[in-house]
Amino acid sequence: MATQSAGILLYRIRNEQPEFFLVHPGGPFWKNKDAGAWSIPKGEFAGDEDPLQAAIREFCEETGVALNGDFKALSPIRQKAGKQVFAWAIAGDIDAAAIKSNSFEMEWPPRSGRRQQFPEVDKAGWFSIEAAKEKILPAQWPLIEELATALDR
Repeated sequence: MATQSAGILLYRIRNEQPEFFLVHPGGPFWKNKDAGAWSIPKGEFAGDEDPLQAAIREFCEETGVALNGDFKALSPIRQKAGKQVFAWAIAGDIDAAAIKSNSFEMEWPPRSGRRQQFPEVDKAGWFSIEAAKEKILPAQWPLIEELATALDR
């Protein structure tokens, strides 16, 4: 069964143009990847958990920022491996340089027997729609497109 995750697409308006908050995954696999590697802050949730509450929790775990307010549901998307992503948009402004992510542990290098800690998110940033299209995982682009269209109305 494909897993499901929930996330938040935070946005702000600067110079009358939207900017979107994205995070870059931490760890050795993502270290030298940039274009097409960024994501909305999100994470997996259990079937009995409220997806919006999971999205809020995951945003806080990956950034250190607790969000509240008027969340707007976006259309769910399906990523390449089959994972369904539920997402909500909310306006806000946080300091991308000040995020504090939780961490995970894995064996690295592979088959070395050494376990190391890595941040779940190693950096975050605010991106224009053009930059976001280049940075975000391609399967998540429809989330930004949908929000940008709604903001343009």
